[in-house]
Amino acid sequence: MKKRIVIILIVFVLLGLIMGLLIKCDVPAHSEREGDDIKARVNRMVSRMTLEEKVGQMTQITLSHLLEQTDSGVKQPFRLDTTRLKEAIVDYNVGSILNNGGHANSRKKWHKMISTIQQMATEETRLGIPVLYGIDAIHGANYTQDATMFPQQIAQAATWNRDLVRQAASVTAYEMRASGIPWNFSPVLGLGRQPAWPRFWETFGEDVHLTATLGRSMVKGYQGDRLNSDSTKVAACMKHYMGYSVPRTGKDRTPAWIPERQLRQYFLPPFKEAVKAGVQTAMVNSGEVNGIPAHASDFLLKDLLRGEVDFNGLVVSDWMDIRYLHTRHRIAATQKQAVQKAINAGVDMSMVPDNYRFADYLVELVEEGKVSEQRINEAVKRILRIKMQLGLFEQPVSEPGDYPKFASREFSRLNLQFAEQAITLLKNKGQTLPLNPQATVLVTGPTANSMTALNGGWSYTWQGQQTDRFMESHNTILEALRQKMGRERVLYARGSGFDQPIQGNRPTRLAREADHIILCLGENAYCETPGNINDLYLPEAQKDLALRMAQTGKPVTLVLVEGRPRLISKFEPRMDAVVMGYLPGNRGGDAIANVLYGDVNPSGKLPFTYPRYPNSLETYDHKYTSTDGPQHGRGYNPQYPFGHGLSYTTFQYSDIHLSDSTMAEDGRIDVEVEVTNTGNRAGKKTVMMFLRDHYASVTPSVRKLKAYQKISLEAGQSKRIQFQIRPADLMFVGAHNRWVREEGKFSVIIADRRAAFVFNQSQS
Repeated sequence: MKKRIVIILIVFVLLGLIMGLLIKCDVPAHSEREGDDIKARVNRMVSRMTLEEKVGQMTQITLSHLLEQTDSGVKQPFRLDTTRLKEAIVDYNVGSILNNGGHANSRKKWHKMISTIQQMATEETRLGIPVLYGIDAIHGANYTQDATMFPQQIAQAATWNRDLVRQAASVTAYEMRASGIPWNFSPVLGLGRQPAWPRFWETFGEDVHLTATLGRSMVKGYQGDRLNSDSTKVAACMKHYMGYSVPRTGKDRTPAWIPERQLRQYFLPPFKEAVKAGVQTAMVNSGEVNGIPAHASDFLLKDLLRGEVDFNGLVVSDWMDIRYLHTRHRIAATQKQAVQKAINAGVDMSMVPDNYRFADYLVELVEEGKVSEQRINEAVKRILRIKMQLGLFEQPVSEPGDYPKFASREFSRLNLQFAEQAITLLKNKGQTLPLNPQATVLVTGPTANSMTALNGGWSYTWQGQQTDRFMESHNTILEALRQKMGRERVLYARGSGFDQPIQGNRPTRLAREADHIILCLGENAYCETPGNINDLYLPEAQKDLALRMAQTGKPVTLVLVEGRPRLISKFEPRMDAVVMGYLPGNRGGDAIANVLYGDVNPSGKLPFTYPRYPNSLETYDHKYTSTDGPQHGRGYNPQYPFGHGLSYTTFQYSDIHLSDSTMAEDGRIDVEVEVTNTGNRAGKKTVMMFLRDHYASVTPSVRKLKAYQKISLEAGQSKRIQFQIRPADLMFVGAHNRWVREEGKFSVIIADRRAAFVFNQSQS
């Protein structure tokens, strides 16, 4: 009897342990089962599809192609032409549609339009496959009226705050779904290392580690931890794979020349990190790298992306870029040959975007044996899988009423917090800021009273030029200052235009009545090729306005609202304070006003090097030969360095403490530093840890960012910050284009503190 009792007890214990393990392992086990289920569903569907149906799934059409047109050919926004729609969905089995057809519209109109599309796709086609709808919602659901428009990506990077990036991406996903749209062409993971490039502001800046970590947070915000039919999440799209962001000329879609070692060292890791984070789709670089257009590059799309990075998601072309292999890049003698090259290189879906020749050519190429049906099946499976993961077969279009938080006060508060943490104080001579609330100020300059300038491109329209008409409920810088201080204390004169000279003497006359001048300069909205420039300096008209304001003898605070670091060295010495606003979004005016008057202590840090001269565009991680001093013509002398940003309080660092002075192949070093707020008010501080390799077989950089933390400290408060260094942090791409690490001396750099250790691979 006792034996039976013992056996029963043992059985119960074992069952308990097994149940505990099952509970513990429930998520991955469920995920695997779910993945197997989707795989089986996809395989069954592909086995039933005709070649034409498969090729249709690989075809993406722009919404404008499907709209009604007037007799004069003008397209009617959001009014679908049922004949055109039927041609796309029923005749050609189109699998994806993108864009907004002109400008932002209400959620109600989005729902009506996408419902019409999905109804035709699911009810009037043989297999009932829903359409995958995508847009560029890069700083909010920008094609939906009243959506929350966050700071642009370069401003998000200035916060150095992963949590804020993830939260904002989550809100964007929510508001996209509230509009019925499940696919976002974001984030941009190219490095902003060519400041003239017009898409510079779409990046997270120049550093690989900052870009990789913030990119991961953005992907997680869009998709969640596991994209699984979550009706508040969307599929993310890492772009533009790869090397797009550093054209030699600085002009959009012009050639990039990137040695393979640099390609692997700097440009590949952010995409690799996004894949680890679970990103489901990728968009290809529109340009060429080392003479090979990315859309036809076996090396980029097969060897690296599919092979080394192990990405198994959907690869979509950019706008018309397969066609451009023939018409622009001239590596294909015909458009049909262009299709052959792109599909065989690894593109799964073509952003056509306005005809069906791609589909016709691809069917012919398969029938001729120039593209295998196995390759077609591979692409279609990826497309169907993402549609199933998004739950489109069960619910092709979401209901607006299921998203009560759309454009809520909660989201607006987050937006304001995001913009406030982005604003970067670059200069503050003699504690010019914060402003005295009793002072009378003159606000002047072309960005002072413009929501268009605060938001930039991809804002309600592609170029963002109509933002003012959509954003009457939000404050420009001028409106925010008047709301805060009253109209009687805030004078206004436009001064110059963006590139139009000063008209009249009104700014100078009003300056005599003011105690302080707030000079708002920068750029109007632009996007992609229309934003190309020949001169990185701010236009002469704005320089002249700056000098005229300085000549009044009144203190001048320069507020920069711009998407890239336009050069200010010709007048910056005459400015008493400089505030970098970037493109801070709909709450940017409020955020700037709060910083200027000290209601918010600025904590933004530059995510790029702000250059001083047009022929001196070195990044912070330059080589030692760039630091030999100005007398040799090689001095690294930027206007403001990477990571720079002032505060209204002061911080002090202790000496750096390392857990060991040597590190072995399988070891690690713990790094500790204490930060103290030595001022008289609370503030936020981004603690950045850099590594310096003293000697290497490939010339090392002077330093590289390896870790960072953003902390908050009350006046007088101290906090100990901890980082870890592992052998992987010491690796670099060697002379043979492979990652290596070498023995030697390294320095840890945190602010003005240094500590050294030795890496010894042979040490046990």
